[in-house]
Amino acid sequence: MNAGDRVNARTLTTIEGTDITIPAEAGLVHLQFRRFAGCPICTLHLREVARRVDEITTAGVREVVVFHSAADALRRYQADLPFAVVADPDRELYDEFGVGSSLRALLHPQVVRAARRGARQMRSVRSVVGSLAPTENHLGKPADFLIGPDGVVRARKYGEHADDQWSVDELLQLAAR
Repeated sequence: MNAGDRVNARTLTTIEGTDITIPAEAGLVHLQFRRFAGCPICTLHLREVARRVDEITTAGVREVVVFHSAADALRRYQADLPFAVVADPDRELYDEFGVGSSLRALLHPQVVRAARRGARQMRSVRSVVGSLAPTENHLGKPADFLIGPDGVVRARKYGEHADDQWSVDELLQLAAR
């Protein structure tokens, strides 16, 4: 999927049971593909997005985050996020958008630093267990798509490793264009 490609309209169901449409009728959608429910790197990144969600919304962007975990696992680890979280355990959206995985996702030095930062934020046994997640695929890579109301992909990023996604500042710059 590249900038300029068109995304087919669809309705997704969040882990809360709410239906959302992509593309949005108005404004932009930041469609994020993250890794697994208890991923400490993803959690660290999404907490920053949550802290700045008002700025993002004011810029005309709606956040939609997809994980390849089951909805039950996501409700345990990500239910407090102030935006749409979607479960895709069969990786159908991942496949459609070309979001992959590889061993290199974990081998980059930045991943080690991010995992350490994420581990320092863990404040419960549940967080530690979630980060280990023996039944989850730890080799996933993130991806970001900015989709206009016409369904056209305005910008995209396929992460090279587990901690390679747009920062909030990068997202806001892209939305302003």
